[in-house]
Amino acid sequence: MLEEPQILQTPARLTAFIPVVVPRERIREVMAPGREELQATVAAQGIAITGPWFTHHVRLDPAVFDFEISVPVASPVTASGRVQPGEWPAMTVARTILHGGYEQLGAAWEEFDDRVTALGHVLHPELRETYLVGPSDNPDPASWQTELVRQVVR
Repeated sequence: MLEEPQILQTPARLTAFIPVVVPRERIREVMAPGREELQATVAAQGIAITGPWFTHHVRLDPAVFDFEISVPVASPVTASGRVQPGEWPAMTVARTILHGGYEQLGAAWEEFDDRVTALGHVLHPELRETYLVGPSDNPDPASWQTELVRQVVR
C-alpha cells in the first residue's frame, strides 16, 4: 500500500555514504555488506547516526544500479576507504511511504511519480529510499515501510 504523497520542505542534513555501481542482479549481494561497512566506519569515528539508512539513486538505468548507501550523521565524517562525507541540502520534496515488501518498489515508484506529476509537479530524476522498517526489524514483509522521496523541481 502506498500512502498519499506529500509535498514538504526538508532541512539540510549531513550524511555519510558509499558509492556503488553494480549490475541490477547484484544489488542484494552488495547492500547488506555496504551498509555494515558504512555503519562500522561511522561508529569507528565516534559519530552518531541520526536516523534510518537510505539509498540515493543517482542514475536510473534498467541494467545498472548507480547509487549511494547512506546514513544521516550528527557531524561530518572523514573519508575512509569507500566511505565519503556528504550533505543533503534543504529542498522541497515529494514524499510517500510504501507499506510492504521490496518487490513492490518498482510499481510503487511508478504510481508515486504518476500521482505527483498529475498534480503539476516536475520531479528531479534522482530518488531516495529510506528503510524505516525492514527485514532486520521484522521478518514479515507486510510490516516493512520504505519512504520514497524525490526532489520537486517545480
